[in-house]
Parts: sequence; structure tokens; C-alpha cells
Amino acid sequence: MKTSEEIRNDFLAFWSESPRNAKIVPNMSLVPNVDSTLLFVNSGMFPLAPYLGGLPHPMGKRLVNIQRCLRTNYDDLMEIGDNRHTSMFEMIGNWSLGDFFKKEQINWIMEFWIEKCNLDPSRLYVSVFEGDADAPRDIEAIQIWQEAFLKYGITAKFCEDISNLPKNLEEGKNWEYRIFPFPKKKNWWERAHAPSELGGPTSEMFYDLGSVRVEQGKYNINDDSGRFIEIGNNVFMQNVLDTNLKWQMLPQKNIDFGGGFERVVMIVQGKDDIFETDLYMPIIQKVGQLSGKTYKTKGEENEFTSAFRIIADHARASTFILADGVMPSNKDQGYILRRFIRRLIRFGIKLEINNNFSKIIAETVIERMQNAYPHLLEQKATVLEAIDKEENAFRLTLVKGLKFLRAVVETQNDKKQIPQNVETQNFASPHQQIASPQQIPSLQQIESAISGATAYNIYETYGFPLEMIIEELKITDENQIKKIEAEFKAEEQKHREASRAGSEQKFKGGLADNSIETTKLHTAHHLLLAALQKIVDSNIKQRGSNITAERLRIDFNLDRKLTEDEIKKVEELVNQKIVEGLNVERLEMPKAEAEKLGAQMEFGQKYGEIVTIYRIGDEKDPFSMEFCGGPHVGNTSELANGGKRFKIFKEESSGGGIRRIKAGLI
Repeated sequence: MKTSEEIRNDFLAFWSESPRNAKIVPNMSLVPNVDSTLLFVNSGMFPLAPYLGGLPHPMGKRLVNIQRCLRTNYDDLMEIGDNRHTSMFEMIGNWSLGDFFKKEQINWIMEFWIEKCNLDPSRLYVSVFEGDADAPRDIEAIQIWQEAFLKYGITAKFCEDISNLPKNLEEGKNWEYRIFPFPKKKNWWERAHAPSELGGPTSEMFYDLGSVRVEQGKYNINDDSGRFIEIGNNVFMQNVLDTNLKWQMLPQKNIDFGGGFERVVMIVQGKDDIFETDLYMPIIQKVGQLSGKTYKTKGEENEFTSAFRIIADHARASTFILADGVMPSNKDQGYILRRFIRRLIRFGIKLEINNNFSKIIAETVIERMQNAYPHLLEQKATVLEAIDKEENAFRLTLVKGLKFLRAVVETQNDKKQIPQNVETQNFASPHQQIASPQQIPSLQQIESAISGATAYNIYETYGFPLEMIIEELKITDENQIKKIEAEFKAEEQKHREASRAGSEQKFKGGLADNSIETTKLHTAHHLLLAALQKIVDSNIKQRGSNITAERLRIDFNLDRKLTEDEIKKVEELVNQKIVEGLNVERLEMPKAEAEKLGAQMEFGQKYGEIVTIYRIGDEKDPFSMEFCGGPHVGNTSELANGGKRFKIFKEESSGGGIRRIKAGLI
């Protein structure tokens, strides 16, 4: 059986060797330190966003990498606990930037699956774009797939009926229908429907695991039954939207392939459960040792299986986020991290792990993944200290949550208002003083239950889940439980929809926004970092950024608040450089040469031998010089168009030793 390390090396070697000759793109931090509206890197293509639009990549037109990624929306989080979904994952990817296209990609990826991974071709199926009024069916991909399958003795016919599938693996050995059409929602890639946006048909690849896990009325290769698992997706980036929002052919046609490394490892190792691969089993075994529970019973899932998986997944995610420089907080990346840690602790409690354990699990993650990600070992002390500290704080918060729960119910029983020293409105501040245990009666004395909405607020504030609330209140009436659960779910759905709407507005995935205003603020971001280093502290480094068309945000290391005088001087220096009209130049050079010139590196980023840097100002004495992929204005004077000036809107803490500035052009 191949190990995950062998599979990892096989993938990189396959695409690097002739005739593919791709260059390996270094794995970057989970925290995007390039301009983006993403909280975390969520796909392997993220580091290549500017280059898919036509910007030359310093390493060439053929690229490959394995990128650590994180997906954090509500729907993704709720899927974790089954046999195949994870929040933190590794994406294997290869790209062609205006070089080879569908014929080469389809044949090569088929070769990798069958000849390198030893996958059974009779268990492979693919989807293609079905076509609509905007763009035609991807006939070209259908024909190439048929030729690729035939090389391995498989007749692969196209079928309009997506439910025309074999009943089992035995029947599948000679099944002819392997190529199925799906609509834009499934098989078309685009970021936003706006002029100049790139897009194109996609073709996903699925592997038949042989058994249904979730019964459905009808089945297809892209359903939720669990029988077919997606192992990769080819994006054929061949279109661009014109000013009339019509899809036209793109001069530079790109290939963007991405596959789930954990899923590939699962299939290659002959498993039907990601958590039983060598990537996760050391973590699962450690949870078993700490809890005294078993992951499965005679090979079948039991009441504890889901909790094991959630702990293993969240521990991996938390460890990687911490190692990439994020600390738990109530904002942005820190909030996501805090949520992961708290959730893994809650499920640890569910497994009756009553003592601190997150530190032990995190250490297991580091031991397992340090060969592929050496920075985990380098940051080990920081990671273990931070996760243990957060667990201590959360266990205290759970105690506060129980006290608050009792206070709420007591108030409802007495038909009084909740005491003023108990939180009622600001559920984002769980550390305020609450009623003491002496003021609260035991739950055995409480007869009435709380509403589902109140239960949800307690859950959001303290991480106190509904099942724990029901258990603590000793509610046994089934009708009462159903009523509370329905109200809780309704409140949860409202929160979910609001969260999704906010995410869509603030954190759009895919290519970075290259609008004129965002480009200006990108350049202003470079000026601001240089000004902070010159005015405040030469040791300041960027620790994260987020740039939209309205404002820029930069996180940087500093253990104190900026003074009003410092803020004023930083603003003045940035505006001075805008007025001076400094040239902004894009340069490509060997990494060693860029380092000698003093170019600033992005925190947590790794670079290839050839890099892109942007220099602002005189060649001999530049004001700013950073490793960066762009885009930027050509001259700083462009930032003043329309009589605008640079202004710092806010300076605040963003966690231990990290400050945050929000600024813009007004």
C-alpha cells in the first residue's frame, strides 16, 4: 500500500517530468498575504489568480503544486463528521497558462489516475458542461474523454440520463455510460458575472466506492449518496464576458486542475473513509486513547464516530492556522480559529474527555504532518501554548454559559427581567460579570424550559450546544424538546443566511479583484507598510491583509497602540510619496538577488527560484520593495486622481502582538 508521502511525491514528480515539465509552485500560508477578499486560502489556484488573467508567471506556463486550503462556511462545517468531508485539506493542482489545453490535460490526468495511482478505470466516471443559451455543450471534452478511456480498454459512452448507472461494482466493470452532462451550477466556473470576468466549462472526475451511504430516490455521480466521490476537477478556462455580458472565447486558454489529496489517498489506500488513511489514523488513535472510546465497532460506525472525525479535522485545521500566525480572537481569521478550537473541545467533552486535551492532539498533528510542512515543527511551541490557553479559557466560558442558562431559566420562572449583571443583548462579549452560582437555584428546582431562540443565543455566545442545554435542564417531554429544537433551528437558519450573505459580499472566492480602485489601494498598501517601518518600527512586518475597492486593511506585528502623532506622520509620509509621483515597477529576478536588494517577503509565504517584486521609487534608494504578484498602478500620482488623499480610518488590536489599520483614499 502506498503511503501518503509516496502519493504526494508521485503527483509532483509526474507533472514535473517530461513531457509535462511543470515547475513546482511553493506551498503558501493559509492566510492570504496578497490582495484578496478571502479570509483563508480556499483553493490551490489562489496563488495563481493574477496569472490566469494573463500576467506572466515568473516560473513559466506549466505549473504544479500541493496547497494547504481551508473552507469555513456554515454548509462546509456542517458536513464534517461523515467519511469524506474536511475543513482543512490539501489540494493537488496543475496549471497551463496559455499553453496545453484539453487534449493533453485529460489524457495526462487519466494517465496519473491509472498508471501512478493504480485506480481501476472501470470505476471512473466524468461530468461535462451540458450547454445552454449562453455557451454550447462541451463536445470537445466528451470526445477526448472517450479516447482517453479507450486507451485503457473502457468504452465510455455519453448519456443524457444522469441516473443511468450500474447497480454495483460488478455491473460497473462492463458499464458503457460514463460521461454525463450537468448544468452551469455544477460544471461551469466563473467568479462573478461581470464584464472582463473569466470563465469556462469544467469536467469533474468521480470514483465509484461501490456502496450508498445516504438513500435517495434517484442517483447520479454528483449526488450526496456517498457512493461516488469526486477526486478532481478540470476547469477549462476558455471564455471571457464582454461588455454585453456575453461569453466570448478567451485568447489565452488556461487549464486549472484541482483534486482533493485526502480523497485520493483514501482511494489509493483502499479505504472508504478518509479518517482511516495514514493522514488521520494517528490522530484518531490518540483520541481513542484519551477518551477510552472506539472509533468504530467491528468496522461499522458507532455513536462516537462522528465526534472522532470532527475532533481530528478541527485539530488539524486549528494547528495549521496557528502555525500560520493567527491567534484566537473575535475577529476574522481569529474568530474562525476560535470556533474550530471550541468545537473540537465540545466534541471532546461529548467523548467524556474531561481534562485539557487539545494540546496533545495538536502535537500529534504536528508529528504526522511535519515532513510535508516543516513550519509546523518550527512553530510547535507557539501552537501548543496557544491552543492550550484557548482551551482553558473556553472551559471557563462553558461554566459561565451554564450559570447564564440557569439565570435565564430562573428569571423566566419568576417572570422577572434578567438581572442587570447578566448578559442579555451583547452576546459577543462572554466575559462580562454574570450572576454568581449562589444566586442561581439548582436546575432540579426549575420546571419551565427556555425558548429555542434563547438557547441559540447561549450556544453562539458560550459554545453551549443545544443537546447540552436540554440535558442540563433535564427536559424529557418529547413535544417540548421538538418545540425547542424547531425554534433553535429557525434561529440558526436566520444566522446562517445572514452569514452567507455577508460572506458573499465581503469574501468572494476565486480571482482577486483587479478593479481600478482596488489596484490603487494595493499600491497604497505597499506605501503604508513602508511608512510604518520608517516612522514607527523598522521591524514591522505584514501579518495579513484584505483589500476591497472601498478600503484596505493591514495586520502587522507591534505590541502597543500607535500614538496619534505616529498615525499623523504615517499619513503624511504616504501622501508625500503620492504627491512625489514615484514610479511603480514590476521586476522578475532570482529569489537570492531579490533578498540581496532587501525586498520584503510576505509572512508565511514560500517562493520559487524566480520571483516577482514591485519597486516603488528610485532604483538606488526605493521607498518600497516587496515580493508581490500585483496588480499595481504605474505611478503613485494615480492615487491622487479626483483630488483624493490617503487617510487612516482606524487603528486597533487584532490579537496578541498584532495591530490592525484600516485606511483608504478619500
